Amino acid sequence: MKVFGQRKRAAAAIAAAGTLLALAACTPASSEGLATSSAANPAASAQSSTTAPPSPSAEPGTSATVGALVPGFPQKLLPLMPGAKVVSSSLDKTTVPATVALVGSITAPAADALAFYTKALQAQGFKPVPGETVGALPSKDFLRGDNETVNISVMQTTGVSTFTIGANVAAESVK
Repeated sequence: MKVFGQRKRAAAAIAAAGTLLALAACTPASSEGLATSSAANPAASAQSSTTAPPSPSAEPGTSATVGALVPGFPQKLLPLMPGAKVVSSSLDKTTVPATVALVGSITAPAADALAFYTKALQAQGFKPVPGETVGALPSKDFLRGDNETVNISVMQTTGVSTFTIGANVAAESVK
């Protein structure tokens, strides 16, 4: 079981790192100019939500969006941390277990994001798995029962923490 847990943790870390790299590739090189323009023009900081059109292979019950929570997102399972902004979210009810993902950002330390989600997940019966980092990246895994898992990883740069949460949970958890 210990080897399985380490492989699962490594896979989750790789998935989180891939998501963060993809996010970084879509982010302007300088966040200073972005912050200045948003402060000078509040309308510029309001982001519209965009849902990608389904690909020919997309199945009913799968969705992803940028800048908002997808319709049907299980907010009870993964509540948005107060003060955080949604970068992207996705939901796939066609898999067993169902897959839910949330990428958000907040101007708070990484430890605060981990503490918020640790409390929220433990209140729902998830147990933390030993370990607090993958390399230098703060990362925490949770387990509920034998097959429901959640991973949260947080990358902090210039006062902004970007968190990535991936969950594989029973279908009834995403209703």
